[in-house]
Formats: sequence, structure tokens, C-alpha cells
Amino acid sequence: MIEHRTLTAQTVGDIRVLDVVADLPDGAGQSEVRVFLGAGTPTACVTSVDGLSVDRVLSVSSALMVTGTWNPERAGLPLPLQRAATSVPPATPEPGLLAGCRVLMATRNGEPAATVADWMRYHATRHGADAALILDRRRPGEASLADDLAALPGRDALALSRCVVVDCPLPLGKHAASERHPMAAPDAPGKDRMVSPEPDPWTAPLADLIVLEALRWRFLTEARAVAWLDICDILVPVAPGHGVFDLVAASETGLVPLVGRRIYPWRVRKGRYPHYGDHICDQFDEAGGNRRWACDPRRIPPEAPFRLVRIGGMTPDPRVAYFYRAMAVRCHEDLELPLAPKAGLVLDDDLLALSKDAFGHSPVLPPISADAGGPLPASVPGRTAIVTCMKNEGPFILEWIAYHRAIGVDDFLVYTNDCTDGTDRLLDLLQSHRIVQHRDNPFRTTDMKPQHAALAAAESEPIMARAGWAICMDVDEYINVHVGDGHLRDLFGAVGDANMISATWRLFGNGDHHLFDTAPTIERFTSCAPQLIRKPHQAWGFKTLFRNMNIYRKFGVHRPKGLRPDLWEQVRWVNGSGQPMPKEMLRTGWRSSLETYGYDLVTLNHYAVRDAESFLVKRDRGRVNHVERDQGLGYWFRMNNNAEQDISIQRMLPAMRTEMERLLALPGVAEAHAACLAAHRARVQQLRAGDAFGSFFAEITSARMERLSRLHKHFGANVFLAGPDCIPDEVVTGDLAEDFFFTVKDVDETAH
Repeated sequence: MIEHRTLTAQTVGDIRVLDVVADLPDGAGQSEVRVFLGAGTPTACVTSVDGLSVDRVLSVSSALMVTGTWNPERAGLPLPLQRAATSVPPATPEPGLLAGCRVLMATRNGEPAATVADWMRYHATRHGADAALILDRRRPGEASLADDLAALPGRDALALSRCVVVDCPLPLGKHAASERHPMAAPDAPGKDRMVSPEPDPWTAPLADLIVLEALRWRFLTEARAVAWLDICDILVPVAPGHGVFDLVAASETGLVPLVGRRIYPWRVRKGRYPHYGDHICDQFDEAGGNRRWACDPRRIPPEAPFRLVRIGGMTPDPRVAYFYRAMAVRCHEDLELPLAPKAGLVLDDDLLALSKDAFGHSPVLPPISADAGGPLPASVPGRTAIVTCMKNEGPFILEWIAYHRAIGVDDFLVYTNDCTDGTDRLLDLLQSHRIVQHRDNPFRTTDMKPQHAALAAAESEPIMARAGWAICMDVDEYINVHVGDGHLRDLFGAVGDANMISATWRLFGNGDHHLFDTAPTIERFTSCAPQLIRKPHQAWGFKTLFRNMNIYRKFGVHRPKGLRPDLWEQVRWVNGSGQPMPKEMLRTGWRSSLETYGYDLVTLNHYAVRDAESFLVKRDRGRVNHVERDQGLGYWFRMNNNAEQDISIQRMLPAMRTEMERLLALPGVAEAHAACLAAHRARVQQLRAGDAFGSFFAEITSARMERLSRLHKHFGANVFLAGPDCIPDEVVTGDLAEDFFFTVKDVDETAH
């Protein structure tokens, strides 16, 4: 039987009255009344006055339920109750409709009647539900769910003894996008690139949660049990006698928590509406879930309100029931937009069995990747290769290559663009001597930034295909191995069968060096950030050595990307101390945290600024990734860290110098290197002679900026977004206590 009801909702003055429920006695006289008022109603509207006895005012997320006794013939009632009494006809409670029933209470948000019928039939046959109470959140002009259900062929197929569909003539949602849109999916990728739909309070997330209390007091006071879900939610199959309604019956408090897990289709067949049976995948790295509840309403105190994820003031039973949230059923309005990253979706055998056994469905299965080959001891490395991008890095190329050859790097693949300082000439010579492979950066023929274009091109290069280990890194980054003799073979031998090793940055500052000098970078710059430093945001970025074994689809700036989700269990990823990285990092993680940082085995020394004169050239040439962002004072402030000293990398200086001498002895290399040095010095002089760069040089070499480079541990994250000008002079020049902390309010900073 399908029953159709409508809340007595209307706007009274500037107050939204969602429903009035009155247990009216025979004849005139006082009666109990509950008035449900929309979100934002001030409590002053319901102050008790002559003619009204207010027993309780219950607030749920700024919406109100007013319970009391009143005589509808008397005047003097406060607004909106007076007008509600005369203009909003009260509804009579109908507890008999669902008395003794195991009720599915849900919101319907655009799902077709056939889907709702599948949902009811599943819960009737698998969980013993025998009634449903559905709040139909339809837009104006959309067909009524009650009418559509009644029109379905074979109405007995609903499998429930009773279904009550409730409409509301007022919108109940927030001023936000519809829950039907992929923008509302918590795990949807690329939201920053989605066109946000217009706010739709008819279908947006519920704001007027007091509507649950209206449903409770109109229909549910004599129900045997209630499970609060959405139409997109299906309770997990359990053995007979162990379902959610059984747990409610056995609960001491009459309240059982429901914990949900979001599930996804691999693909919905074109032209088909999403079916529960399409949902055969979940996310291997999903950190959280959804919460709802089930209860025996007869045992819930009147003062304990129904809320979205809990019942107010009550402690639930320790036993938990579970449900699946079918996300394509929930967010069904634009199926071309992804609801979760494909790299995180894995086929779940239980979901596949549910699809076939409970729904008789034939879902689209995800592809099966070729096995990556299983664990391989890291100490059997094969060749190690670096892929990098350069632009006007001439003075620093030889020392960087020499150092990394000294620690065991075999191959270098270098992409360049728009060089004017001899970088290309030097790299071409090194290529002729089989030291590097040099390529023009193909970014102009793509819609990608230079670094991303280079990494995409590198994936098809033979030098990378034959690499046993690979890393994408820059010429201002040095792999600093702390174990053994500082060689990569010592690192590989220390990490067991790891196939990914992330080296966390340690930011090295200019050490108050203002002028360019040809001494090696790792010898000149020894001042750096503390190891334990979470701010600025960039301080704990990492770069990753990874086995080139097809677990990921492509190279990435910080780590390989495009995880083949069915191979996620083959990832053996460790941090710089050899400790396993959590699975939540496997898809997109790029920086360390308090739980994941480590420097015991390896660090990535990051010389992001070098001396002040060289930084002028760096700023002048621009960036290879965030090309739209200026490397100005804010960048210098964040990346110039001079708080501590670290000379651990200098034990490799003799080996680096030996390798450097070998490179300089190659025909033509010394001359090309000298030409790069001369071009660098000339460009420095040109820049310093200009007003803008001259002033900038004076600013970054000032006593104020030198002092700030030693105070980073005292600043909050927003200070690094706002820039150094936000810091008062008394902080810069003061004698700061060890625990001194300074920050600023939230800043609107999109450039970092």
C-alpha cells in the first residue's frame, strides 16, 4: 500500500513553518501541539505568553521544534505560533500507519521510482524490512514519487506492506549545489576545474534537520524499529538474525550506529541509469566513511532529537551495522564527471557477489593489469636514472652530475627550453661523450607545463625504459644518503624489498652568501631548516626513487602517478627512514607529515635559493612547473632557511671532485662550462644594474631578511602565505623565547 502525505509547510511572515502536528481532542479545548520551524528561526519567536504553555523548545542546527499546549481559539499567541494556529492547518499524528513495523526511513533525491522499488525489495528480502517512510525531495515540477510508484507494473513487487511518501512544499536544503551533482561527491577529483552548478535548496544537503522530528512525531512513535538511510544506501548483507533490526531489538539503549562505505561503478553503460549492481568497486585508500543510525523510537526519550548522523544526547550500542553508499545512484545528474579517481578504485569480491546474487546484474568490470612481477630486493637495483628539466642552469650542471655519478646514478635524461647561457651547448657535449641524454622540451606542442611535458615525453625514452630505479628531480636537489658509504647501493641494501623510496626535502638557505662563487654548492651552503619543520607547506615535500615496474602508469614530479589500482598491494613504499608509507599516500601524496617524515637513511638536500646573485637569475628565468608564479620575495622568504647547520653531505666532496675532474677533462667540456660561468656573471650584472632587480637584490640581502631566515620555526603557516611584510619589526629584531609563536589570520593567497 502506498500512502501519500504532505507536510503543512508554508512561510508565515519571515518564518518558515515546516509542519504543525497537533493531537486534537474531541471538541474544543487545549491540545498538545508540536510546531516545526525552519533553520534560522530565533528562539525569541516562541517565548511563552498568555494563552500558551511552552513545554520545550528543541533546537537542531538552528531549526526549532516547539512543544506545548494551547487553545486554538485564544488570541495573544506569539508569532509565528499565532499565525500558524490560524493559517497552517495542523496535521493529526498517524502512528497507526507504521505501528509495529520495521521501517526504512530515507530521503529520495531524484532517483527513479524503479530504483526506489529495487531498494525496497532488496531490504525486504535481505533485511526483513516491512515498511518505508520516504521524504521525497523533488524540485517544483518534478513528478511525485508516490504517483510514479503507483504507476509501476506489479506493485506487489515493492515487497513492503506499506510505503509512506511525504512531500514538502518548501525547500529543505542549504543554499548550495545539489546533492545529485558530482560536485557533492566527497571523493570527486578535479573539483577546482568543475563548473559549479547553481545553488538548489530543493536538492542540496539538508539544512532543516528538524524535518526528521516532524516525521518522527507524525508517523513513527509506534514503529518497532527505524533505519535512517538515503535511497542510495543499502544495508550490508548479514546472516539471518543479525541484521540491523535485530541489533536494535537486542540493544540496551534502542540505538545502533550505522557506518557507511562509499562504493562506485567502474563504468555505467552508456544511456543507462546507474544501478546498485553497477557498484562493484571501492577505494583501497578511503580514510573515512558515512554515519547514520537505527533505533527503536518507542525507547528514544522525547528530548533526544533525530539528527543526521546521531540521536542527540544518546549513547549508541557498541555493536555496529554497516551500509554501502552507491555513489552513482546518489550523484546521477552528470555521469560524464568522475565521482572518484580511477586510480583509487579496486574491484571488491563481496560487491561483485552482491551485484550478481542480490540484483541479478551484469556490471562493467575494471581491466586487469599485468602483474608487476612481485617483490624484488632493492639491493638488485639495475641502472638508476634521473629525468630533469633545466633552463639557464649552466654553472651548476657539472657539479650536480658529478655528485650523482659519484653516489651511483647511471643515466641522466635532461630536457631544456629557451636557454641563453650555454646550457644547451654544454649538455650537447656531455651527450656526445655519453654522459647524458639531452632533449628539447616539447611543451610548446602540448597544453602542458614544461616539467609535465618533459615527464610525459620521458616515459617513452629507452633510457628510462631500461632503468631499474628512476627519480624525477631538479638540478638544485641532491640525494644525501646517510647509510653506509653514502652510495645508492647502501640505500637500496637498507630498505629490503621496497620499490619506492621517498627522500624528504631539507631546505638549505643562502647562509648569508650574497655573491656568486664557483665553489661547489654542497660545500658553500650548509645552513638549513630543522629536520622537524612542517611550515612552510613546501618544507616537507619529497622526491621519490621508484622501481620502473609498471605499478604506476606515468612519471610525476614528486612520485610516480596513475596507480593501477588492482596492483596497489604490490606497492612497497618507504620514507627516508625506511618506514612504510600509509596507503592513503599511494595515489596523490607528495609531502611528508609528522607521521611520515624520516631522514635516517636519506634526505633530499634542496638548495632552492643558492646565493642572492644566482637567485636573481633564477627569478629572471621563471619556473618549469608553476610557470605563472613569480619567484619573488615571498618565495625567497619561504625557501631561504638558515636556522641550523648540516654538513653530512660533504663526506662525498672528494668523490664528487674526482668525478668533476673527469668531466672537465672531456674534450670541449671545460670551455663550455667556462662559457656558462661567464654568461651567468654577465646576466647577474645586467639584472643588478636594473632598478627592479637591483631593489630586489637589496631587499633579499637586507639584515631583516637574513634575520627572518633563522626564525621560521616561530611562524604559523599563514605567515608564509602572507609574506614577510606581515611580520612586525619588533618580532624580527626581538629576543624571542624558544616557544614564541606568531601568526596572522587567514589570508586569501592563491599564488602558492
